[in-house]
Amino acid sequence: MTADPTYRGFALDAETALALLQWQAELGVDEPCLDAAVDRYALPDRVETAAAAPAAARPAPAPQSDVGADHAALAERLAGGATTLAELAAAQESFEPIELRKGARNFCFADGRAGARVMVIGEAPGEEEDMQGRPFVGRAGQLLDRMFAAIGLARDAVDAERGLYITNVLPWRPPGNRRPEPAEIALMLPFLRRHVELAQPEMLVLMGNTPCIAGLNRQGILKLRGQWVEAFGLPALPMTHPAYLLRTPLAKREAWGDLLSVAARLDGTA
Repeated sequence: MTADPTYRGFALDAETALALLQWQAELGVDEPCLDAAVDRYALPDRVETAAAAPAAARPAPAPQSDVGADHAALAERLAGGATTLAELAAAQESFEPIELRKGARNFCFADGRAGARVMVIGEAPGEEEDMQGRPFVGRAGQLLDRMFAAIGLARDAVDAERGLYITNVLPWRPPGNRRPEPAEIALMLPFLRRHVELAQPEMLVLMGNTPCIAGLNRQGILKLRGQWVEAFGLPALPMTHPAYLLRTPLAKREAWGDLLSVAARLDGTA
């Protein structure tokens, strides 16, 4: 007997199933589940059965290390060959091994005044950024603009002295706005390092844990914030992400102190 491919009484063909899946992904669904709860303690003991099977019956793991090394070498070669920001953007956008690019709408390279003294590095595009192809344009981005405007910096400034240059560690949106995975950060690191070299800022602002992982190989933003460190050969200040400030308004006081620290360093008084 062939099962009737229906969903809640409606015919479910391949095109409809794909549309439903895409709709759920847009809502942020990233884990499948059943209509009813499953008592996993009552399931057959399949893990031990598989473990007891002969070794030859189990598929060998794929040689991920070799593939990863090849991809990393390709990223280094593409990034190192770029001599302008435009060339770097083209090289990074054409980099196929990272899976994120297949599910994202747009490539989000950078925004703001190239050559600005301050370069902000965030985590990854969100939904609004993915739609527009620009970093930091959603609610968090609007707050970021207001924050730096308070110390006289803006991404649309004509003068590089008062400009702001903005990018992310990842130029493609992760599914469901999940945190970037270590392998994804590692693959994008050569591009980010070259991005800093070509943009030539005087200092960096690392917005959140992901840029701290990329630039410092450390995380724990609430402990790192407010302390000047060195990342990619430049002075860098870790700060809490504007999205965190939207969720935790009391943290805005500390963020204001961090902004004043950036302003003091720009003015040469720090």
